[in-house]
Amino acid sequence: QVQLVESGGGSVESGGSLRLSCTASGYKFTSGCMGWFRQAQGKEREGVAGIDSAGMPFYNTYAKGRFTISRDSAESVLYLQMNSLNAEDTAMYYCAIDHARPYYAGDRFPVATLTRLEKTAVYWGQGTQVTVSS
Repeated sequence: QVQLVESGGGSVESGGSLRLSCTASGYKFTSGCMGWFRQAQGKEREGVAGIDSAGMPFYNTYAKGRFTISRDSAESVLYLQMNSLNAEDTAMYYCAIDHARPYYAGDRFPVATLTRLEKTAVYWGQGTQVTVSS
């Protein structure tokens, strides 16, 4: 059974940084696709960033240049480094994994790939809250 546990959320001032972690148990980062999603209060969930089956990172438009997704395959940890945070980044952040399907060219079609991952991901974490004060 795969379990995902996020950590690293908190409260920061605008312009600050946070690094989120997602620790996976029962899953090796050898296949599939993994990513970060977020949901602000009163809004729909949206994709933030992901890593496809080739190990390529990809980002939603608002995240590119500010956020960096990475992973430690040996430790089965997925990270999201977030810099230059603003109030619009306030949300609950979730990691998700589709372990079964191949994903490629995520960097060419980031939004479509995140949309697909959101629909097909079987495993989700419980979320970690990020609050950015202006």
